[in-house]
Amino acid sequence: MSPLPGVFRAPMRSRLDDVAPGATRALAIGVCGVGGTVSPPPDDLDDAVTRVAVRHDERIAARLRRFAAVPDGSFVWTRSEAGIHHLGRLTGPWRYDDSAAAAAVDLPHVRPCTWTPVPEALVPPGVARTYPRGGRNFQRTHHEGVAEQTLAVWERRSYGSVASRSPTSTRGPV
Repeated sequence: MSPLPGVFRAPMRSRLDDVAPGATRALAIGVCGVGGTVSPPPDDLDDAVTRVAVRHDERIAARLRRFAAVPDGSFVWTRSEAGIHHLGRLTGPWRYDDSAAAAAVDLPHVRPCTWTPVPEALVPPGVARTYPRGGRNFQRTHHEGVAEQTLAVWERRSYGSVASRSPTSTRGPV
């Protein structure tokens, strides 16, 4: 049996207080992201990490490196500005979004992600407990059973079997 995918919390909220939350935009365009704008756009991830360290700090650069290294197929949880939980699955590599819309919400470091809204009653307790604490970091959720519970929610989202779909499918709920 293969190991279960990792589970992460993705607030998609800038560390800058005067920047609007970015979850709604990310959900709408099918990405998961983290902050740390640089200009001009970086050539690649190594360039981005180096320039984020200079412009912001080493901790933000390290977070960017960890975000980019999360394996495809990993699960991510976020909440929209309306408080609705969404479960996503990362489906591709890091890229830098140099659009004005990405800069406006400080969410330029993105990865493709398939999202689905999740009713409050189905959110695993370990995931729900990560939100009241606040925080704006993309981080792994380590609560016992959260991987199994998240996988069950993912499989349930289509009200049928998803075994025939690959974890990199971009098809949303049916």
